[in-house]
Amino acid sequence: MAFEGLTERLQNAMKRLRGKGKVTEADLRETMREIRLALLEADVNFDVVKDFVKTVRDRASGSAVLEGLNPAQQIVKIVDEELTKTMGEEAVPLNKSDKIPTIIMMAGLQGAGKTTTVGKLANKLKTENNARPLMIAADIYRPAAIDQLVTVGQQIDVPVFELGTNVNPVEIVRQGLAKAAEDHNDYVFIDTAGRLQIDEQLMQELADIKALANPDEILLVIDAMTGQNAVATAEGFDNQLDITGVVLTKLDGDTRGGAALSIRAVTGKPIKFVGQGEKMSDLDVFHPDRMASRILGMGDMLSLIEKTQREFDEKQSQELAEKMRENNFDFNDFLEQMEQIQKMGPMEDIIKMIPGMANNPALKNVQMDPKDIERTKAVVYSMTNQERENPDILNPSRRRRIAAGSGRPIHEVNRMIKQFGEMKKMMKQASNGNMSGMEGLMGGNMPGGSKLGNLAMKRMSRQLQKAKKRRNKKKRK
Repeated sequence: MAFEGLTERLQNAMKRLRGKGKVTEADLRETMREIRLALLEADVNFDVVKDFVKTVRDRASGSAVLEGLNPAQQIVKIVDEELTKTMGEEAVPLNKSDKIPTIIMMAGLQGAGKTTTVGKLANKLKTENNARPLMIAADIYRPAAIDQLVTVGQQIDVPVFELGTNVNPVEIVRQGLAKAAEDHNDYVFIDTAGRLQIDEQLMQELADIKALANPDEILLVIDAMTGQNAVATAEGFDNQLDITGVVLTKLDGDTRGGAALSIRAVTGKPIKFVGQGEKMSDLDVFHPDRMASRILGMGDMLSLIEKTQREFDEKQSQELAEKMRENNFDFNDFLEQMEQIQKMGPMEDIIKMIPGMANNPALKNVQMDPKDIERTKAVVYSMTNQERENPDILNPSRRRRIAAGSGRPIHEVNRMIKQFGEMKKMMKQASNGNMSGMEGLMGGNMPGGSKLGNLAMKRMSRQLQKAKKRRNKKKRK
């Protein structure tokens, strides 16, 4: 998972400040040394690291922070703010043309996931904005590139314009744009050729396509796992094409995160999207503030909320909220929610988006077997309708029958029923606005204890307020 190494190192760097009423200059120097090493190990650009550490040290020095209340919390807050600033402060939306179509040119080296990203972005616009995109297959060199785009197009029900591999890419783009105008497509994606490395022939072809298409957006697709090479690639393409933004792919891979922390600072160009997963829905808007929270182990509740809203049926969610308030949540609802959760991705990734859980020792290196959910579902399926609707009647003999029917040990059935009861209580508390039971969870396992948990909650509150303002602004428009 992305940033795990960096998150752990940064958390360890902050631990030495934990519980100190006063932080000395020596404490600060040692902490900044650890932060510098953590960033360098994450393959962050050296100049970016140097500037970052200097800025944090300058802001944290002096009696206002070192001798103030909660100095450790204040220093974490400064690190959080500077991480956000390094990655670009705010999410940057796609450029949009005043007249249709909006033309988006996609560029990148071979193996970065460019063609898949074209499909993910076209799918995102189609499903979230009711857009009518067209994808142009202009990569005539890579074996099966056109076939791959056609397959992606069929998968997401988006048309693909292609003329095979014997036509000049510039001519393919010219005819593709004419087709888009004829069919009134509001977005056009140009899937250009890549190379194993930047060369003159590639850049000339891309420059010719740019001159013809006059794109509103030139997005560079970069493999996050390439570290420092990702920054060099971004600089090379930017110098030749003047890119407008970056899409980072494979952020869910075994990556150290250096590219995300370096690209904006080095090139001045924003990261607009990040790809995490193989599904066509696995593309997210890049929010620097949320990413900083995740790096510092403070979770990312806003992204989790948005992910939930995408995957969960709104009517079902309202009915569930009502059942939670009335304490009528039963095993049928539990079964339904498990099936919805399975659509959201690996459970360990979801849990780590909750503030305070990213570095919970009990969850460290956890790998939740997807079969566990299937086993739990088997237990529920072995209950009668009466038992599902009224869990209170599950006496020992009923539990033994359920264990036999599901093929699970009796202790496993007992544990699951007990956990269901505890979850039901917590859900009722949360639905009534009582979060007191969550406070220990949010802060108990974080450096700085509940103080850092509070910082995470305050950060989440600020994020929610920003999101609300953005929504209101969008409605007014």
